[in-house]
Amino acid sequence: MIAEPTRITVPESVLDDLQMRLERTRWLPDAEANDWSAGTSPAYVRELVSYWQSDFNWREQEASLNEFRQFRATVNEVDIHFIHERSNAADAIPIVLTHGFPDSILRFRKLIPMLTNPTDHGGAPTDAFDVIVPSLPGFGFSGEPGEHGQLFHIGKLWHQLLTETLKYERYAAHGGDWGSLITEQIARDHRDSVIGIHLTDVPFWHLFQPPKDATAAESKFLKDNETTQRREGAYALLQGTRPQTLADGLADSPAGMAAWLVEKFQCWSDCDGNIESRFTKDELLTNLMFYWASNAIGTSFLPYYGITNASVVQWIKEKAKEWVGASHVPAAFAIFVHDYPSPPRSWAERFFNVERWTEMPRGGHFAAMEEPELLAQDIREFFRPFRVMRNSS
Repeated sequence: MIAEPTRITVPESVLDDLQMRLERTRWLPDAEANDWSAGTSPAYVRELVSYWQSDFNWREQEASLNEFRQFRATVNEVDIHFIHERSNAADAIPIVLTHGFPDSILRFRKLIPMLTNPTDHGGAPTDAFDVIVPSLPGFGFSGEPGEHGQLFHIGKLWHQLLTETLKYERYAAHGGDWGSLITEQIARDHRDSVIGIHLTDVPFWHLFQPPKDATAAESKFLKDNETTQRREGAYALLQGTRPQTLADGLADSPAGMAAWLVEKFQCWSDCDGNIESRFTKDELLTNLMFYWASNAIGTSFLPYYGITNASVVQWIKEKAKEWVGASHVPAAFAIFVHDYPSPPRSWAERFFNVERWTEMPRGGHFAAMEEPELLAQDIREFFRPFRVMRNSS
């Protein structure tokens, strides 16, 4: 498992094909409608596609991303593309950052330098991290997962990447969305190697078995989640039950893919309805290119399919692991106010050894993109005591 240096290089033929498809987009009759209540605003998609065609410069974004040190490694027969930015600090803590859907490693572009070089971003020299940011299997420029249920094994892949390929003995982990579930898996399965974990949400799969002794705050949280799922969860049901049907359409249409993915950035962020108050068109389109240029939209649905179709035996295994690892590893939660319905601390304490709980005054689901300074500060403060213990031992 040797890490080979690499760069993101999208073939010119892919960009030429994209331009042709953008030019030939067929618009709906109501393409000027601004309303987001029934999904992505047709007018905004048209505006975004026009920018994609005429003003967006992928080569500039590609060059910016290639300023990060990037590598490829085959781990347990899965080809993993990842960023590995080392700090100059001798005592830097290695931390793996895991993204989710519908984002990519772009989620962490602003956060990475804040962790590797804290003195330039309001932190102390002793707050430095070595940062590892892998693309999930089937996302971006990583290879396809080996099986539909690969989601349950990504924690193991990350552990092997850090300990066997990169030779770190102990490390920290952070994630949100799928990244929170995978980070929890790492804590369950590899607790002796994990310094601590930092999450921006309680992994959603814990909602599948609501407790009979729920507190009043937990009962409200569970009810709010039911309401949210009825209103916002259709995408997950479709991606989990009929992913191929959807993927065939989106893989053929950049406008369709934009409508499907961008809606989540508007709906799940702290943007008060104005998506560009949080994300620029360049950010939205660069993230889209991770799906379009690699033709990864179909494989990005596989985690949903794997969860939906997991066997009873698999769920029993996962439940058993809950008591082995994650309840022992120190955990911190940064809860951003405009993410999904916010859980009470007691909900997280049912599954994790919660040592830090921060309720952020602003920010949404894409915290590392929306409020990187708040997130970086919370990560630094949580792991600071572990540096002291490590240096004094």
